[in-house]
Amino acid sequence: MSPACSLLSPHAPRRILPLLLPLPLRLSSSAVSAPALAMPRRDGTKPPPRQWKPKATDVSYSSSSSAAAEITEPVRKMTLASQAPPAGAGPGPGPAQLWVPRGYTTSAGDGPGVASASTSTSVSVTEERDGVATEKLSRLFKSAPGFEVDNSTFTEAQIRATFYPKFENEKSDQETRTRMIEMVSHGLANLEVTLKHSGSLFMYAGHHGGAYAKNSFGNVYTAVGVFVLGRLFREAWGREAPKMQAEFNDFLEKNRVSISMELVTAVLGDHGQRPKDDYAVVTAVTELGNGKPKFYSTPEVIAFCRKWRLPTNHVWLFSTRKSATSFFAAYDALCEEGTATPVCKALDEIADIAVPGSKDHVKVQGEILEGLVARIVPRQSSAQMEEVLKTFPQAPLDGGDSDLGPSLREICASNRSDEKQQIKALLENVGASMCPDHSDWFGNGGLDAQSRLADKSVVTKFLQAHPADYATKKLQEMIRLMKQRHFSAAFKCYWNYHKIDSLSNDNLYYKMVIHVHNDSVFRRYQQEMRKNQGLWPLYRGFFVDVNLFKANNKKAAELAKDGDTLLKNISGALDSNSSAVDGLADEDSNLMVKLKFLTYKLRTFLIRNGLSTLFKDGPSAYRAYYLRQMKNWGTSANKQRELSKMLDEWAVYIRRKYGNKPLSSSTYLSEAEPFLEQYAKRSPANQALIGAAGNLVQTGNFLAVLDAERDEEGDLRADHGAAPSSPVSTSVDVVPKTEGLIVFFPGIPGCAKSALCKEILNTPGGLGDDRPLHSLMGDLIKGRYWQKVADERRKKPARITLADKNAPNEEVWKQIEDMCGSTKAAAVPVVPDSEGTDSNPFSLDALAVFMFRVLQRVNHPGNLDKASPNAGYVLLMFYHLYDGKSRREFENELYERFGYLVKMPLLKPDRAPLPGAVKTILDEGVSLFRMHQSRHGRAIERFIR
Repeated sequence: MSPACSLLSPHAPRRILPLLLPLPLRLSSSAVSAPALAMPRRDGTKPPPRQWKPKATDVSYSSSSSAAAEITEPVRKMTLASQAPPAGAGPGPGPAQLWVPRGYTTSAGDGPGVASASTSTSVSVTEERDGVATEKLSRLFKSAPGFEVDNSTFTEAQIRATFYPKFENEKSDQETRTRMIEMVSHGLANLEVTLKHSGSLFMYAGHHGGAYAKNSFGNVYTAVGVFVLGRLFREAWGREAPKMQAEFNDFLEKNRVSISMELVTAVLGDHGQRPKDDYAVVTAVTELGNGKPKFYSTPEVIAFCRKWRLPTNHVWLFSTRKSATSFFAAYDALCEEGTATPVCKALDEIADIAVPGSKDHVKVQGEILEGLVARIVPRQSSAQMEEVLKTFPQAPLDGGDSDLGPSLREICASNRSDEKQQIKALLENVGASMCPDHSDWFGNGGLDAQSRLADKSVVTKFLQAHPADYATKKLQEMIRLMKQRHFSAAFKCYWNYHKIDSLSNDNLYYKMVIHVHNDSVFRRYQQEMRKNQGLWPLYRGFFVDVNLFKANNKKAAELAKDGDTLLKNISGALDSNSSAVDGLADEDSNLMVKLKFLTYKLRTFLIRNGLSTLFKDGPSAYRAYYLRQMKNWGTSANKQRELSKMLDEWAVYIRRKYGNKPLSSSTYLSEAEPFLEQYAKRSPANQALIGAAGNLVQTGNFLAVLDAERDEEGDLRADHGAAPSSPVSTSVDVVPKTEGLIVFFPGIPGCAKSALCKEILNTPGGLGDDRPLHSLMGDLIKGRYWQKVADERRKKPARITLADKNAPNEEVWKQIEDMCGSTKAAAVPVVPDSEGTDSNPFSLDALAVFMFRVLQRVNHPGNLDKASPNAGYVLLMFYHLYDGKSRREFENELYERFGYLVKMPLLKPDRAPLPGAVKTILDEGVSLFRMHQSRHGRAIERFIR
C-alpha cells in the first residue's frame, strides 16, 4: 500500500451521506458574538468599609503632590450636577419622576387614569407622521447601495466604544516575569495586579452613544448590561438614582467617554462557577475624544468610579524587588490549588498597597477564582493611588436597604417566551432615565432591528472616500491593512438609528463593528505595528461611528485645503501625546501576564471545552485532549495523575447518563458541579484538587433565551455538534422545505466533492425531502461558473443546488451569500476534516491525500489528472489560497457567514506520521510556489470563477 493510501479514512462517499441526511443533524446555529452581564447584591446589607494599607518599602522614591495632582485634578472637575437634569427627572422613584423623551411619552400633563380630549387625535396624527417617516427611511435604506463615491465624497469616523488592545509579549511568560521584577528592582516601574473575574466584556457610552458587548450590540447581552448598570445606580444612590443616571449619561455623551465592565451573571451560560449573585466591576474608562482613545490609569479609574459610586476591582501594587518576587512565588505556590480566599489573603500580606474591590469575590462569585492579571505601570502610580484613596473615600450605598425592584433573575424567569420579550422587560424595568431610546434593540418606528444591517459596500466606500480628519485617516489605514493582509476579521456596518433625523441621500450614518475572529489576528497585527509604529492599535471590543457625506464644491475645496494642515497638526500633537504605554516604541511598557488557576481551568478548559471531543470522538480522544492541555500548561506530574483519574471517571459518568446526546456547554455545571462535589467529599486530596464545590445555583427557571454559546472569553460560538438545550430551539437548525439550499465546497481538488455529489444524486430520495436536486459540475461549465449557478437558481429558487466546484475564498463566499439573499436560500459549506496548521486550515497530510487522489485520475473532465503536466502546481495554488488562516479561523468565518458547517471525514485519527520523504517534497513544493508567486503574482482566477 502506498504511503498516501495509509492516510485515507475508511469512510467512503456513501458513508458521508449521514452527514447531510437529514440536514439538521449536522448543522449548527449561526454564531452571534456578544458578552454577558451583571447585577448587584440583593441581600440589602452594606459591605464593611474598605481599608488600604501602605507598607514600608525598601526603596525610597518621590511621591510629590504635584505628580499626584495630575491624576486627581481632572477627576475633581467631573462635577456631578454640572448639567440640569431633563425635565421631569426628580429625586424620587416612580415613573412620574423619570424623564421620558418625545416619542416614548404618551400625553404630557395628563394625570394617571385621566384621558385627554385630544389624545386620540394626537395618536392618529403621530401614527400618520411616523408612517410617512418610516416610508421615507425605507426608501432611503433601499437607495443607499447606489451612493457613489466621487471627488466630493468625504467620510468621518469616530471610535464610539473600545477596550484595551490585545498585546502579546515577545518573550515567554517566565522571561516576562523576570523582566518585570528587574524593572521594579531598578525603580523603573511598579507591578500592578488585579483579579480576573469570570465574566464578559460590556461597554457603555451613554444612552445615545450605545451599549456594546465584545463584538455586537442590540441584543439580550447588552440589554442585561444596561439593566445591571442601571441597578448599580439604584443600589448606590437610592432615591437619587434617576437623577444620577441622567447626569451620568449626559457626562459620557458630552465628554465622549466610554466605560468597560466585567459582567458576571448566572443567566447567560456557565463559565467556571455560577455566581451567587449577578454583579459587575468597572475595568476601564476611556476618553474617546476625536483621536486615539486614552485609557485611564488604575488610580484614575478608581477616582472616576468613586465619584459616580460604581464598583471597582481588587488591586495590589508591588513597588520593591522583594514584594514583586514574593508575588510570583505566591502564585506559583497557589496556582494548582488556589481559591479566592487564600489568594486574596496572601496578596494582601505581600503587596505594598492593597485596595479591596467594591464587590467581595467570595460573597458574590464564590471561591473559584479565574486568575490574576499582572502588568507593568509607571513608578508614580503608588503616589497617585495614595492620593486618590485619600481624596475619594468609598461612599456608602444609599439604596442598599431600599426596594430595588425585580432582580435580573426574576425578570428573566418571568419572560421566557423569546429573546425580544426578555429584552423589552429588562429595558422597561431599568427605566427611561437610564435608557430612553430602545432603537438599537427594536429599530425605529416601523423599521425593525433586522433592517439596521447595511449593505456590504459601505466598508469599500468608507475606504475610498476622502478622510475628513486625522482619526478617520488612521482608521482607514488600519482597516485597509487588515483587508490587504486577509486578516480573519469582519467589518459589519449597521444603520445608526440615533442619527435617523440627520439621514439623507447624501448624508449617511452607520455603526461599524470590527469583529476579530481569532486571537492570532492580534498577534499578526502586532507584528505589523512593529514595522509601522504609526499604526493605531487593534482594540478588543471595537465600535466606530461612520458618516459618509457629499460636500458641495466650496466645502469640498475647504476640506481638501485644510486636510494637509489638519493631518500634520493633529498627527504631531496626538502621536507625541501617546506615551510608550499604548504604543510599541517601548516593549517594556506593555508587559503583561495572565495567571490562571487550575481549579478554574479544570472546569472550563478540561470539562466544558472537552465535551465536544468526548461525545464526538470518545473517551480515548478526550483523554488525549486533556493530557495535551495539561502538558501545555506545565501542570505538575502529581496533579496530572490526580486529574486524569478524576476526568476519566467524569467521562464514564456523563457518557453513561447522556449516551450519545451531548451535554450543552452553556449549562454543563448542572452536571459537573454535583459530580465534583461528590468526588471532593471522598478525601482531603480530592477536595484540594476540586478547590470548592457545592451550593450550585440552579438556572433552569431563569436562564436567558439564547441562540448560541459563549467561549471562555465571553464571545458567542455555536455549540457545534451539541443537541439543542430545549425542544423549542430544535427548529432553528431546520431549513424550511419551501426555501432553497446551496451545498458548496471550500476545498481543494481531490477532496471528493464530485464523488459526494454523485452519491447524493444516485441516492433514492436525495436529501430526504421532496425538493428537486440539481448539480452543476465546475469542470463542465464554460465561462463564469458562479454566475451560471446564480442564473440557474433564479429560475428555480426552491431547489437544492450542489455546487460541484471548489469555493476557496471570500470573493466566492460573498457571491454565495448574495445568491442566498436574492433567491431565499440557505447555504451549507462542506469541508474535508483536517487539523490544519497555524497558517492553513489544511495540514500537509491532507494535501498529500488530495494530490494522491488527483494523480490516480484518468480522463478527468477538467484535465487535472495523472496526465496533467502541472497537477502538483495547481494543487499548490489552491492550497495557498487558504494561506494565512488557521483551521479555527477558517471554520469560524464559515460559521459566521453561513451559520452551518458539515465536515467530511478524511484521515484516520490513529494514522502513522507522514513519511519524511513525502513531507520534505511537500515543504519544498510550498516554498517554491511562494517564491514563484512573489515573482509572477497570482494566476488562479480562471480556476475559481
